[in-house]
Amino acid sequence: MFPVVIHHNPECGTSRNVLAIIKAAGYEPEVIEYLKSGWTRPQLVALFAAANLTPREALRETKSPAEELGLLKPSVSNEAILAAMLEHPVLVNRPIVCTPKGVRLCRPSEAVLDLLDCLPSGPLAKEDGALLIDEHGRRVG
Repeated sequence: MFPVVIHHNPECGTSRNVLAIIKAAGYEPEVIEYLKSGWTRPQLVALFAAANLTPREALRETKSPAEELGLLKPSVSNEAILAAMLEHPVLVNRPIVCTPKGVRLCRPSEAVLDLLDCLPSGPLAKEDGALLIDEHGRRVG
């Protein structure tokens, strides 16, 4: 068994693309809708460490309250950003995918292909029509 976990926001096109890629590859991922469940500090610390990200690197700057909260200023510490993420889960960029091959913030969505044990059969395109897998099952780009 090859477990796949996606920290998902169904309102996000990139997150929807990643989930569709995972399912097209034949996986039944564990889907965590973090906007509903929220985050815990140990969970975020572990995810960021596994993905080799700092809280600042994982901060969603657009379509989030990051600017209003003053989190975009260079002087704001990673600790302050992490604390804000716990209070406002939408501040965490998405989707974050975990598999036995690693943990990654999958932006762009095709980054998830590196985390899967097998690729989806093709052709497969993103919501915007950009081709990811050709008709022969090979990655494009």
